[in-house]
Amino acid sequence: MSDDAGQFNVLIHALCWIHAERTLTKLIGFSDKQRADLDHARTQVWDLYQILKAYKPSPSETKKLEIQERFDAIFTQYTSFASLNLALERLYKNKSELLLVLQYPDIPLHNNLSECDIREYVKKRKISGSTRSANGRRCRDTFTSLIKTCRKLGISFWDYLKDSVSGAGNIAPIGELILRHA
Repeated sequence: MSDDAGQFNVLIHALCWIHAERTLTKLIGFSDKQRADLDHARTQVWDLYQILKAYKPSPSETKKLEIQERFDAIFTQYTSFASLNLALERLYKNKSELLLVLQYPDIPLHNNLSECDIREYVKKRKISGSTRSANGRRCRDTFTSLIKTCRKLGISFWDYLKDSVSGAGNIAPIGELILRHA
């Protein structure tokens, strides 16, 4: 799943609905009619998103067809706003990736959780400009991963680190903790 960045379009690829809708969020209507058309289209998209969320726990062929028809109606509509029409057309071209959840209901509709996982790394990279060596990068990536994993498991990273370095063995190895948590 991605924000439509080409490097992530590998294997079976789904698009993030949050990122897709940003295509519409960036538009600015210059007349009351254009603003109304834009608001209506965004409302339709978010209504469809809610329908997709409801579909995931109880998929059916009937619902799947209804969602596909609704998608077509939203993204092929013609409005008074040329930029909106182009944005809707662009999103319509991504139909298979936006509606992959109909085929695989267990996939998420957005990648915000993944983005939260890398946000800490991105902030550090922006502040410090990255690392000076491959070893530095590996060290940074390892510790960032450990911090995030401990946080998700409800374990203090510092307690885990002290236990590991001291060899106390009071906290199980991270792999074992992940298996228990799964």
